[in-house]
Amino acid sequence: MTATHSLPGVRVPVIAESDATGRVADLYETLRKATNMPFVHDVFRLTSTRPDLLEIVATGYTGMFGDGVLPRQTRELIAAWTSKLNHCPYCTGTHNWFLRQFGGSEELIAAVATANTPADLPLDEKTRTLIELATKVSTAAYKITDKDWDTAAKAGWTNPEILEAVFCAALFNFINRLVDATGLGDSMR
Repeated sequence: MTATHSLPGVRVPVIAESDATGRVADLYETLRKATNMPFVHDVFRLTSTRPDLLEIVATGYTGMFGDGVLPRQTRELIAAWTSKLNHCPYCTGTHNWFLRQFGGSEELIAAVATANTPADLPLDEKTRTLIELATKVSTAAYKITDKDWDTAAKAGWTNPEILEAVFCAALFNFINRLVDATGLGDSMR
């Protein structure tokens, strides 16, 4: 069995990169390439003792942040905003950092941290419409109607773009809950 380690405050054991073997080592390499970082982020290591779950997380992340139809800046905005709505400072901070790397303005980054509604964000109408839909995915997905989808389409978003925005918001609802439930985000509170 591969050696496991503890991260401060985290409720599950994790496999260090230096100890990873087999499928975990392969997935860690996939994630390093996908993030273009020389290390594997702690959020991915949360499921490292279960390679089957790690593969799901890696597939979701690489699917969302690989080649997509939405600009990377928009995807990072959705990730940061969804995390803000879910009160997950770990993910809000991480994706606000990525938002900055992909062209988000300082004004937008500051607003994501303090805004209460999409109307409080410095966005053009088209982007605001998409963020309103992403907000509804996080706060009341069961209330999404054809009208919500049509509103985004009328603002100029294509069906593949709308689907990607909904997927991104849904993925970050999952990731936020994984981070919070395992204790990774506790140090940021």
